[in-house]
Amino acid sequence: MIKWAGWLIVLFPGIGHTVGALVETAPDYADDWFSGEGWRADATAMNYAEATLWYTVFSFGVPFLLIGLMVLWLDRRGITPPAFLAGIVAGWTLITVAVGGPSPLLVLLIAAGLLLVGSRRAAARGNPETAAGMSIRTS
Repeated sequence: MIKWAGWLIVLFPGIGHTVGALVETAPDYADDWFSGEGWRADATAMNYAEATLWYTVFSFGVPFLLIGLMVLWLDRRGITPPAFLAGIVAGWTLITVAVGGPSPLLVLLIAAGLLLVGSRRAAARGNPETAAGMSIRTS
């Protein structure tokens, strides 16, 4: 479950949104981005170059990519991600859907559910790698 959740997070918003947005916008606006135009943005009057910078590399896709990779890294080491991570993923998803409308981002609710169930199962089994993500080692 944890591995599936990690891959869903990596693939959909992490790679899917970030790469998709870059493919869609970078050919037209990359020169403007590297000139620093995206940093001069007035949030109330952004031009396309500024808006597309925030739609791509400064969007939610990159943090979700990092969260997904962290979940996969923890899983490979037999460490259960903390349950609060499921809440963060679900909360962020619900807020973005409430503000922006239904989108493929809703798949992250499945990932959040998988993370939560995996965390609860690990805690119920009394896994020495606790659901809090803390490694308990005895020497």
